[in-house]
Amino acid sequence: MGAAGWWAPRRLGLPAPSRPSWLAGAALGLAAAALGTVAWRRARSRRRGRLRQVGTVAQLWIYPVKSCKGVRVSAAECTALGLRCGHLRDRFWLVIKEDGHMVTARQEPRLVLVSITCEGECLMLKAPGMDQLVLPSKLPPSNKVHDCRLFGMDIKGRDCGDEAAQWFTSFLKTEAFRLVQFEKHMKGRPSKEIFSPVVPNYQVAYPDCSPIMILSEASLADLNTRLEKKVKMDQFRPNIVVTGCDAFEEALCLGALDTEVKRYRSCPSGFPDLRGRAEGRQPRARSAVMHTLSRCTRMLRSRSASICLEKGV
Repeated sequence: MGAAGWWAPRRLGLPAPSRPSWLAGAALGLAAAALGTVAWRRARSRRRGRLRQVGTVAQLWIYPVKSCKGVRVSAAECTALGLRCGHLRDRFWLVIKEDGHMVTARQEPRLVLVSITCEGECLMLKAPGMDQLVLPSKLPPSNKVHDCRLFGMDIKGRDCGDEAAQWFTSFLKTEAFRLVQFEKHMKGRPSKEIFSPVVPNYQVAYPDCSPIMILSEASLADLNTRLEKKVKMDQFRPNIVVTGCDAFEEALCLGALDTEVKRYRSCPSGFPDLRGRAEGRQPRARSAVMHTLSRCTRMLRSRSASICLEKGV
């Protein structure tokens, strides 16, 4: 009702009605909202002023097939199941034996010689002495789903077909193998069974124990000061390589991503020079690495649905 309508009864000599109580309530509500907005903006401004750069993303890597070569990308989405860039998903493909048990470079070192690129909706796999294998990123639902065993735990995987199976069998030349793909609707391995019941609950597909691994250049440099034979970054197969922070301070970088950090412990034999074994050379002595491995590699898991990462950020 307008001002003229509001005062019309008074013009007729009638008592003016009292102002409705809801108007007072609305006014108080608007005032409180305005004050809250001002306070929130001031608090956010103060938080921004306290932020400081703790590191820079130097490299981003996705390893589509477990134990095969990685694909370097300039940007990636950090999901609950690992990095994603287009149709590339990190460790969503796995070589298995015919009985479903996993096969990695620990058993078949020549897997590290398989390189991968992505063209359209297909993965292109190449290996020495082999024709290129074209692998669709989306499999027909009619393909068989295998019951697989990964580090003694059950997990599913959809068969990638006979052509892929024959390709890996011909390349590795030891026994019959098949290739399976993890699909996001499948149930991953629960973290509480990988670590202990006290860790936060999340799921892991085909990575060893956590969806994403981060490693800093400073940690690698520090490790190499303790070794006679230097190791390279690709021997640890990190997803995120960070520069600009001190050794073993990856946790500071993870705090900026709103993530939870898990220490990664390698197998008792240390991290072998798998490329040397794949090319027929003798593996290096590895026991000296174990003292510092648990310090220089760390895992992270995103708490949010997704975080976008870009190189140089």
